[in-house]
Amino acid sequence: MGGGILGFVRSIYQLDTLDTRFTTPSSVPYKLAAEARNDPHGAQEGGLSKGKKAERSKWSTPEFYLYYLVFLVAIPYMFWVPFEVSRESDPRYPKFQRYLSDGWMLGRKVDVSDSQLRTIRGKIPHIFGLLVVQPLLRRVWKLFKPTRLEPGASETSPRAAEARLEQRISFDAFFGAILLTALHGTSGLKILGLLWLNYQIATRLPRKVVPWATWIFNLYILVTMKVYDGYRFKTFVNLIPFAPDSLLDLASWMDSQQGLLNRWHILFNITILRLISFNLDYAWMTDRQSGSPIEKKQLDPASLSERDRVGTPAPKSNYSFRNYFAYAIYAPLYLAGPILTFNDYISQCRYKSASIELSRTVKYGIRCLLVLLAMEFVLHFNYVNAISNARPDWSSYTPAQIALLSFFKLHIIWLKLLVPWRLFRFWALVDGIDPPENMLRCVSDNYSTLSFWRSWHRSFYRWTLRYIYIPLGGSNFRTLVSSAYSIITYLAVFMFVAIWHDVDFQLLVWSWLIVAFFLPEIAAGYLFPRKKWEGRPTAYRMLCCVGAVGNVLMMISANVVGFGGGVDAMKALWEGLFRGLSGISFLTGSCIALFVGIQVMFEIRQSELRKGINLKC
Repeated sequence: MGGGILGFVRSIYQLDTLDTRFTTPSSVPYKLAAEARNDPHGAQEGGLSKGKKAERSKWSTPEFYLYYLVFLVAIPYMFWVPFEVSRESDPRYPKFQRYLSDGWMLGRKVDVSDSQLRTIRGKIPHIFGLLVVQPLLRRVWKLFKPTRLEPGASETSPRAAEARLEQRISFDAFFGAILLTALHGTSGLKILGLLWLNYQIATRLPRKVVPWATWIFNLYILVTMKVYDGYRFKTFVNLIPFAPDSLLDLASWMDSQQGLLNRWHILFNITILRLISFNLDYAWMTDRQSGSPIEKKQLDPASLSERDRVGTPAPKSNYSFRNYFAYAIYAPLYLAGPILTFNDYISQCRYKSASIELSRTVKYGIRCLLVLLAMEFVLHFNYVNAISNARPDWSSYTPAQIALLSFFKLHIIWLKLLVPWRLFRFWALVDGIDPPENMLRCVSDNYSTLSFWRSWHRSFYRWTLRYIYIPLGGSNFRTLVSSAYSIITYLAVFMFVAIWHDVDFQLLVWSWLIVAFFLPEIAAGYLFPRKKWEGRPTAYRMLCCVGAVGNVLMMISANVVGFGGGVDAMKALWEGLFRGLSGISFLTGSCIALFVGIQVMFEIRQSELRKGINLKC
C-alpha cells in the first residue's frame, strides 16, 4: 500500500503529468508516442530515443554526496533568513505590520499587500466555481444540441468532426458572450468593437498589408487602452461638438456599469495575442490555397502532432467571425491564458486531443492544489512584499537579508503567476481543450538566460517564436552582419514582451538587460563548443557551471529591475553585497551554493536525457 501511494505521488510530479508536450516530440502524434513507449521496437518509429547523448548518472557519486551536504545547510538557511526578519520579534516589524492581514496557517499573519496577488488570491473561489459550472453547462448544451451522425458513422469521420466543432464553438461563443457581459458590463461593447475592427483587418485588407496592419493596430491598442484608461465612453462623447447633456449622462452611466472587473484593459493584453494569432493564421492560410496539407502529407486529422495542429491551417470557412469570437473569448483561457493559437483551437474543437485523460487531469488538479498550498505557506512565513511596501531603510538589513528577500520576492512573483495559469489550464483540460503548460521549471531551477525564457511563460515564448522571432528570420551569429541583425531581432522580441506587460520604462530597461545578458552566453557557446571538450567532460561541466553562476546573478539582477523594485532595488542589493567583509563573504558563499545547485540542475537535465527527453531548457 505504501509503495502504491509513493508511486502515485511520484506520478503527480512526472513531466508527462504536467504536459505531454514535454515527453512527446512536437512532430509526433501523442497516440503514436504513447504506443512507442510501450513497444521498445517502436521507439524509433515514435520519434523517441533512450538518452543517446546522456552521461552516466552521478546521483550516487562522492561528488554529489558532498553537494547533498551543502543542500542540507544552504536550503534551511535560505528559508530561515527571510523568516527571521518577518517575525514579530524583529525590531523593524512595527514598520510593516500594517500591511499584513489575518492568516489561517499556524496563527501567522499573511502578506497579501501586493494588489495583484491579493486580487488573484481573492478570485480563486470564483475560478473553482466556474471550473465546475462551465463544463456542466456544456453537458446541458450537448443534450439540447446533440451531434447527429448517420448510423454506423465513425466518431472520427469528417462529418463527425464538423458536428463536434459546431457543437463546441456554438457553446463557446454563447458562454463567451455571457462571460464578457458579466465581467465587463458595458465595456464588453468596447471589446466587441476591437474584435470586429481586428477581424476586418484580417479579412478585408489585401494579403500583403494584413501583417503590418495587424501589428500596428494591436500595438496601438496595447499602448492607448492604458493611456486612456480603457477608452471611457465619456471621453469619446466629449469629442463630439455640442454634445447634449443627455448623451453625456448616458456615457457617464455606461462608464459606471463596468461588471465584475471594472478595469477590462488591465487583462486585455492576453486577448491581443489571440487577435494577432487569428490574423496571421488567416493570412498564412490564404497563402495555401492549392490544397489541404493534411491530404498532401496523408495525415490522420484525428491524430495530428502538435506541430501539425499549430501549423496546419483550418478550412477557410472556419475563419468566421463567430469562430474567431469563440476563440478570443474562450472562457477557461480568456483572462490569463495559457495562449493557444487559432489553428490549434479549431483542431482540438474538431477532434479531442488524445493527451486528455481522466487520470492525468486528476493528477494535474492535485498538483494545482499543492502549488496553491505552497503559495499560502510562503505568504504566511515570508513578508517580503510588506517589508518592501513600508519603504524600509535597507542599510539596516544585512547583505544576506537583502539578497534572500529579493530572491524570495522573485519566487512570490513566480507563484502568483503559476497559480492562476495552472488553475485556468486545469479548467481547460476539464473542458476538453489541452493548452500548453506555461511553467515548466521552478524559477530556482534555471541557470541559462536563453533556457529560462523557454521555460517561463512557455506558451508566450512559443507565441513569440511563431509570430515574431521566426518571421523576422531567427538568429545567426556566424558573421558580424548576421549577428547585428540577430541582436535587433532579440531586441524586437523582448521590447514587445516589455510593452505587452506594461507601458513602463522600467520594463524596457529589463528587456535591454535580458538581451545584453543573452550575448555573453551566446559568445561562450561559440568560444567553448562542446565538441572541443569531448575528451574532458568533467572539466567542461565545471567550466559551464562557473559561467552559469554568473548567468544566474545577471538574471536575478534583471528580474529585480523588471519585476522586483526597479533599478534602485538592484543598486541596493549589489551595494549591500560589496559593503564590507560580511557582504563579500555572503556573496562568496552564495556563489558556492549556486555552483552546487547548478551542478544538480545539470544532472536533472541529464536524467531527463536518459529517458529520451530533451526540453532544451
